[in-house]
Amino acid sequence: MENIKPINQILACALTRPNGALNENEAKMILGMSGIPVIEEAVAANAEEAVAAAETMGYPVVLKGLGPELLHKSEMGIVFVNLDSPQRVRHAAEQITARGGNRIEGLLVQPFIPARRELMAGMVRDPQFGPIIMFGLGGVLAEALADTTCRLLPLSAVDVREMLTDLRSAALLAAFRGEPAVDREGLTDLILKIGELAQTCPDIAEIDLNPLLVAPDGRIKVVDALITCRRQDAPPKNFDPVAPDDIRRLFYPRSIAFIGASAQFGKWGHMLYVNTVGGEFGGRVYLVNPRGGHIAGREVYRSVAEIPETVDLAVVTIPAAHVRRLIPEFKAKGIRNMLLITSGFGETGDDGLNLEKKLVQEAREAGVLILGPNTMGICNPHVQFYCTGSPVHPIAGDTAVVAQSGNMGTQLLAFAEQQGIGIRGFAGSGNEAMLTIEDFLEGFEHDDLTRTVMLYVESVKHGRRFFESARRVSQHKPIVLLKGGQSQAGNRAAASHTGAMASDTAVFNAMCRQAGIIKVDRPMELLDLSAAFSSLPLPEGNRAAIMTLGGGWGVVTADLCAQNGLEVPALDEKIVARIDTMLPPYWSRTNPVDLVGENDLDLPLAVLEELLRWDGCDGVINLGILGRRIFVKRLTKAAAVADPDLDPDFLDLARQTLQAFEETYVQRIAELCAQYGKPVYGVSLLREGTDRTVYNVAGCDFNGVFFETPERAVQAFAKMVAYHRFRNHEQMPS
Repeated sequence: MENIKPINQILACALTRPNGALNENEAKMILGMSGIPVIEEAVAANAEEAVAAAETMGYPVVLKGLGPELLHKSEMGIVFVNLDSPQRVRHAAEQITARGGNRIEGLLVQPFIPARRELMAGMVRDPQFGPIIMFGLGGVLAEALADTTCRLLPLSAVDVREMLTDLRSAALLAAFRGEPAVDREGLTDLILKIGELAQTCPDIAEIDLNPLLVAPDGRIKVVDALITCRRQDAPPKNFDPVAPDDIRRLFYPRSIAFIGASAQFGKWGHMLYVNTVGGEFGGRVYLVNPRGGHIAGREVYRSVAEIPETVDLAVVTIPAAHVRRLIPEFKAKGIRNMLLITSGFGETGDDGLNLEKKLVQEAREAGVLILGPNTMGICNPHVQFYCTGSPVHPIAGDTAVVAQSGNMGTQLLAFAEQQGIGIRGFAGSGNEAMLTIEDFLEGFEHDDLTRTVMLYVESVKHGRRFFESARRVSQHKPIVLLKGGQSQAGNRAAASHTGAMASDTAVFNAMCRQAGIIKVDRPMELLDLSAAFSSLPLPEGNRAAIMTLGGGWGVVTADLCAQNGLEVPALDEKIVARIDTMLPPYWSRTNPVDLVGENDLDLPLAVLEELLRWDGCDGVINLGILGRRIFVKRLTKAAAVADPDLDPDFLDLARQTLQAFEETYVQRIAELCAQYGKPVYGVSLLREGTDRTVYNVAGCDFNGVFFETPERAVQAFAKMVAYHRFRNHEQMPS
């Protein structure tokens, strides 16, 4: 950046002041030297100088108090606008001097710009994620309206263009009440230059440009500016990344020692052993307890030193106070990995945190990797390794799961098992004393078996690293994330409107969007999206074709598509003509395609393939086809009771026919997804206890996916569209 030397000289003055603030004129000098358009202004020492400046500038004018302690001038009543005479300027100067007292260092005179639209932009440094750029509606109601958006630095032009469309009131940027549209190119350049200034000058803590006035010609002018400074020391590197190969070894142990093994049913030292062996783990298992003896028919060793062979993983359940003494034993035995189930560490307060830090330091010096403490466990279905506190055994698949809550994690595994969603691996990350969620992300990045990443996160320890790792992983593998504890997120203390509105939740949401993370609000959405991403091709656009057994269901689904940013385009003449040969003449001839209750089992697949062939859609939502076997089963059961004249063999054949059709239907859908490269989102008509979301199809790259409700199908489609757009944007030059 040019002019960096004079900019730093002005900033150095601010660093000597108690509040680190520049006065408004100093702030605008820095902005002007950075290429940001600021309004013309003059500094006056008293009322007479203010009148002289106004005469030169031309009426009407704006008069403000000037001084580095005047952070919120409107609230103090020291801003006067539309002053059209010397008398009014003198009176305003007297009021400003009286109200500002000894904090007034001078007066600032500006031309009055009649503007109907006020915006704001700024920067605040987040302690986790670094500099954050904010943009939104401005003026005195900025905080009350809270219509803002934010992004992490560095910014691309694509990021800024998205920011301009994020606002609820984005229509104000278009032509408005006879005035032209806002100069978007100029506004984009202004926001990018704020980011450049923040990156070039790390001692700038906050920038608040409020308001940015939209002049009648659409151009943007900065009419008020606040810049505060704080010496930014280099952040300490408070983590040591774990290599992907070391993480992989955790999931592939050939031998496990359970330290704290117990014969008492229900204790951790018993549950983990039982669940591991009961899950048909094929490696060697050793039990360790100082009492020795036998548990579950196995010899119990008094210490790991007595184990006659090597140990890949130690599962520790002994009390927290005794864990540190294991480290020398592990080092001597060559045990490199510890799954520390035990609680009583950092989650309990300062004493527990100090104990955790000492343990980590000693483990790191001994070359021992700790997962936990306070974790629910780990599993890898690909090798029948299920070492968790709950007896859940999901099938092997390509969705990797990390949860900071063990209970949430094992519940997700149970849902995955029930819904047929294949799991690549699971880890409850616990306190993340050593092995963090960022390490797992980087491990999954290099894991060929991982296709989708599913995260339950309550907080991140290394925000910037998390952002950078996630953005890199998202280029190749979708990350679906549920954030816990959002309702407790509060605003950070800040001098500016920008800082006040940069809440933890807003910043985290912006980080997710920028990193390409698919953020969801409910646990079942995690499973739905993991099912969709792991089983279906990505849609290349947002155009949905809908096929339904009933018209009302199609109408509701079309409305849901509109609410979620999906288009439901009209059918063109060619596809209408083709479907005309299949359906009765009274079919709707529009999208959604209503099968008008036809019972011909060949029709759904024929119409579905026509829709997939159609170049007017990017994916198909099919409603009510799967699940008719349940309806027929109930109908034939009732018929057998009510009409004894019906042939039982006929009723049995009806049930078998529908069962065979549904199996063929699922198989064919997966094949059509592969053939046309478009996703098919199913919604079941009815479900039984054995029904699930994912139906695996052997020998095919894709699977059948059927949701319980249209809402869930539409949301999955919309989230996949958003992810596809992220990947395309990231590949575009900024």
